[in-house]
Amino acid sequence: MRALTLIPGQADSVTLTDEPDPEPGDGELLVHGLALGVCGTDKEIVAGRYGWPPEGRERLVLGHESLGRVEHAPEGSGFTEGDLVAGVVRRPDPVPCGACARGEFDMCRNGEYTERGIKQRDGFGSERWTVEPEYAIRLDPALERVGVLVEPTSVVAKAWEQVEVIGRRSWFEPQTVLVTGAGPIGLLAAMIGTHRGLDVHVLDRVDRGPKPELVARLGATYHHADAAEVMRRLEPDVVIEATGAGRVVLDVMSGTSGYGIVCLTGVSSPGRSLEVDVGALNREIVLENDVVVGSVNANQRHYRAAADALSAADTEWLDGLITRRVPLADFGRAFTAEDHDVKVVIALDDSQG
Repeated sequence: MRALTLIPGQADSVTLTDEPDPEPGDGELLVHGLALGVCGTDKEIVAGRYGWPPEGRERLVLGHESLGRVEHAPEGSGFTEGDLVAGVVRRPDPVPCGACARGEFDMCRNGEYTERGIKQRDGFGSERWTVEPEYAIRLDPALERVGVLVEPTSVVAKAWEQVEVIGRRSWFEPQTVLVTGAGPIGLLAAMIGTHRGLDVHVLDRVDRGPKPELVARLGATYHHADAAEVMRRLEPDVVIEATGAGRVVLDVMSGTSGYGIVCLTGVSSPGRSLEVDVGALNREIVLENDVVVGSVNANQRHYRAAADALSAADTEWLDGLITRRVPLADFGRAFTAEDHDVKVVIALDDSQG
């Protein structure tokens, strides 16, 4: 079978290699790969800045945003041939820490977790892959064209869960939400916000292309002004920050309504300095009982919530989020940004082209 592999730490080593078909382990599902989503983490791995191969191996099969169809399911697995599935990315550490021992491996305390396509486990970037039934998420058959969005949706499902948990410290009935960044994470966060009946606003740098239209089709409001200005006008109850841009992060931390919650999902690049009035920022957060929380990764609960959210969404809108579908044989194009990209997907199967 063909697989997308690379040498972690070695820039531009990604290539298509011919690999043996996987042999399912005891109780595992054998899955025919349909599609593979590409995100910033994948681009960092391809650039040699991130990633770890499986123990004793030089190369890593890339890819953590998966979609496939079950080819073989052992008796008692809960799955049947033909089921549409996505694979959970992270596995708990073997120690395990207290969080991993309780199934909350997205909150691993000691960093000894592994991740498919990222850290010490082969990913889903191959024409066939295997997965343990407990780490497979069954999807609505209607999601065949868009089910590859489950993994990024699981990230924002967790972010919204964190907002809810924190909000329950006291009376909490948010009305206005600002999402910063109209990439896949931001748009999916906005989608979930509209499903909740909230007044959703999305901020991004561009003023043309598919992003403003996708926001409008959600019934949300699009902004491309300065973040501080938008915060002053809106004073949102909740901010889902999906850019990782330092200036934007600081602006949203200091402009929410009282008891505001800022959930950071964008990962910032180090080495960029900004002048900050720490005293003023601290004063506002303390006196208004505000909260700033980071959120990354997801466990099975969040994947199931993501599958439900996608099933409830407009599939035409979801399909519009995927702005390019690149054949596996032409995979290199998926890692080069083009104007108006939102989500780029590699088609592992002709049905996804």
